[in-house]
Amino acid sequence: MSLRARLAADPILVAPGVYDGLTAALAAEAGFEALYLSGAAVAYTRLGRPDIGLTSATEMADTMALIADRVGLPVIVDADTGFGNALNAQRTMRMYERAGAAALQVEDQSYPKRCGHLSDKSLIPKAEMAGKIAAMADTRASDETLIIARTDAIGVEGVEAAFDRAEAYLAAGADALFIEAPRSGDELTRVAKTFGARIPLLANMVEGGATPISSASDLEAMGFSIVIFPGGIVRALAKTAQDYYASLAAHGSNRPFGERMFDFGGLNDVIGTEAMLREGQRWEGGDG
Repeated sequence: MSLRARLAADPILVAPGVYDGLTAALAAEAGFEALYLSGAAVAYTRLGRPDIGLTSATEMADTMALIADRVGLPVIVDADTGFGNALNAQRTMRMYERAGAAALQVEDQSYPKRCGHLSDKSLIPKAEMAGKIAAMADTRASDETLIIARTDAIGVEGVEAAFDRAEAYLAAGADALFIEAPRSGDELTRVAKTFGARIPLLANMVEGGATPISSASDLEAMGFSIVIFPGGIVRALAKTAQDYYASLAAHGSNRPFGERMFDFGGLNDVIGTEAMLREGQRWEGGDG
């Protein structure tokens, strides 16, 4: 089933954040139907930096290609602002699509952008963003590659302005809408009531962010079609890694931390080492 078809069906699609082949494989093994390649998560892990527009389109496309080589699930990719004007956004569409993306999320912040749950964001004009969306739609190789239009206007211009921008992005050809950082359950409900019957809606759950954390079932009841948890895996792993390094520094050994980690064999089981080696042996004797 294509991502477009899946978004037209129930239940709500839960897309966990991933940032490399390992996290993608673990998420697929857990049973998710789609993944979200988070620009923030790539910045956190590959760069060790905050989500303030430092990650490049090339780094994201390279990461997307590695994930597509590892798992077969549809991946929604964070395209930030398209990395420039409409021509840059078209190039980003082509790069990500070739890398295996099923959907691109593009936003109306100025460049360089910052995390949607940080303050002091700035926006490009509504017409400029609508032009980016139309340009991306015009250049995509397949209509099955979706464009998810995000507006960050709630925190800058208010809810009504965000809705006005969302209407323009819908008219420009967006396949789904992402109205970032509603500040309350009431605002989430307003988003869903205004747009949910017309186009798939994406909700973003950021631990400690501006939007109250809601369950997938509650968001589905409101009228949302997709919920992403983009950076949760990095926050979980960063906390574990911090504890691991502190334990190793204190004890000079991994033994005190052993119950909280895979051993050599355990990790090889998780990543399928033996199965892959057997697959390779099929071709070594010329009888594959």
